[in-house]
Amino acid sequence: MGELPEAVSRLSASAGHEGFMHPHHLEAARLVARTFERAMLRQRVTMSYDLARIGGDASRHGQADLSETVEDARQKLARLAQRIPPDCWGVLIDVCVYDKGLQQIEVERRWPRRSAKLVLRIGLDQLARLMGLDATATGRQSSRTQSWLPARPAMFPET
Repeated sequence: MGELPEAVSRLSASAGHEGFMHPHHLEAARLVARTFERAMLRQRVTMSYDLARIGGDASRHGQADLSETVEDARQKLARLAQRIPPDCWGVLIDVCVYDKGLQQIEVERRWPRRSAKLVLRIGLDQLARLMGLDATATGRQSSRTQSWLPARPAMFPET
């Protein structure tokens, strides 16, 4: 899943939310949704014929590598959840993963109107910061040009 979650794209496209979602917020939302998908935490509603689930040899079919990727994604989500306030994390997951609208979140949690928007913005700011995303792109602070060629002698020797 490399695309933006539906609820996030609706928020970023709506006229009432102009300036609310910046590109680094959108990227953070996309990354957390993709990590959630890699973690395979969605409930299944169909039958699975996965060899690991029906007793086959999982290591023979690349399932061992898959489970490491799944575990890595779950650990990454757990680390993020620990570092972001619980209300912000809940709203982030509701919007970015479960595609809930802000009004629905406010009704479910009995919050005042437009409060979910503020909590989402705080959560996206913190999520982007933790993922190393910022509003402006900056390179390394100090970059030294490196080369595999030997150093050249000076063209005009200093006298």
